[in-house]
Amino acid sequence: MTIRSIQQQIQATPVSEGAGVSVHRTLGTPALKHLDPFLMLDHFGSDNPDEYIAGFPDHPHRGFVTLTYMLDGHMEHRDSMGNRGDLRAGGAQWMKAASGVIHSEMPRQSNGLMRGFQLWINLPATEKLSDPAYQEFAPEAIPEVAGEGLRVRVLAGEYAGQRGVIDDPHTDLLYLDVELAANARFSVPLASAYAAFTYVYAGGARIDQNALPQHSLSVLRQGDGVAINAGPDGARLILVAGRPIGEPIVQYGPFVMNTREEIEQAMRDYRDGKLVRVKAAMTAVG
Repeated sequence: MTIRSIQQQIQATPVSEGAGVSVHRTLGTPALKHLDPFLMLDHFGSDNPDEYIAGFPDHPHRGFVTLTYMLDGHMEHRDSMGNRGDLRAGGAQWMKAASGVIHSEMPRQSNGLMRGFQLWINLPATEKLSDPAYQEFAPEAIPEVAGEGLRVRVLAGEYAGQRGVIDDPHTDLLYLDVELAANARFSVPLASAYAAFTYVYAGGARIDQNALPQHSLSVLRQGDGVAINAGPDGARLILVAGRPIGEPIVQYGPFVMNTREEIEQAMRDYRDGKLVRVKAAMTAVG
């Protein structure tokens, strides 16, 4: 196995989103605009209600997928097609915006810790104007693998014989939430041509002798596997990998298409109230 090394590290940048919610962004910044097929990674986390209580009121999307994973807290999803979701700690939401969705994500708590990730995943040109879809997964629906000094939650892809609940067919997504005890080791095979990154959100870890700084995204070079060692305080991290789409990416805010003309059309559609074309079927698991 050719173990992947670190190619680039991006320290999280504070960004204000929604109605003033503070998030920490790595992917989707000037330091790393895209990592095909991934478009953006936001890490939100605070126990100060002033930093999250305003939430993310109605906003549009077209041309990509959002994947939201809640570590702590409680959010409610509502969209322009009538779907209503309940995203609890440990649960996940996969939303294919495709031709167009307007939705909101609002806190269902007034105090306590709110923490999680939102990842944007590109869609191929043939899917950008397809029908939207929405799936929600309760915490108990997500499989877990426990071993000596580790616990792995398998959101997407496969690990140790367990298959994740989320299937992103265009990218063959792998998304693992990994918890390591002090000095424990974690390894997993990866398709060599797939883009991959890791993000440590608690504790400390390293690849070889290179540190994975907390609250930084580490892009991994090509190889057919990854091996991560926790530090003396253990570690919590996500590992994400996916097959590149290999198409032009033109992005303007919440619209991600292949050409500038398609972006301009999306803006006209939103302005004219034509962004939402088809009601998305909702699937809840668990």
